[in-house]
Amino acid sequence: MVPDDFIGFFAGAAGAAAALIGLLFVAISVRAESVLGTGASAQARAVAGSAFTALINSFFVSLIALIPDNNLGYAAVLMAVVSMASTVRLHRGLGKGESAVPLLLLAMAAFLTQFVAGAFLIARPADQNLVYFVAYVLVASFAAGLGRAWSLMQGRHTPAVPEGQLQDAS
Repeated sequence: MVPDDFIGFFAGAAGAAAALIGLLFVAISVRAESVLGTGASAQARAVAGSAFTALINSFFVSLIALIPDNNLGYAAVLMAVVSMASTVRLHRGLGKGESAVPLLLLAMAAFLTQFVAGAFLIARPADQNLVYFVAYVLVASFAAGLGRAWSLMQGRHTPAVPEGQLQDAS
């Protein structure tokens, strides 16, 4: 069970995650062709997908934490498994030159940590320290998702155009 002290945190986290998911959709739509279009790189799709995965993870874990008399451990474990599978699938499509190994390792570490904390929470549902642990993992997941979304807005996912190859738009 989630202690009453955490209800405000998880309610705020669920609302923030929902808002950030909406903003991620806006960010992607601003650069739709370079992120999801036919000419988009695998790295662009991986960055967008990993931002979405991190925010969806935070949203559902927080939302399920608000259900009364619910063991948060099950949601943490389930979402960690779904998020790890999604992360592996997204990074599998990257070519050697597009590898984002640090991104993959950090995401997998966060989701694996969430999985372990959730498994312990299933075994010891009254352990408030484990709820704190899951809450901090969600904060890290928010940070990762926001960082990836920001890199999309900055266009870091697009290949650089060599100087002298820029075309005049006029």
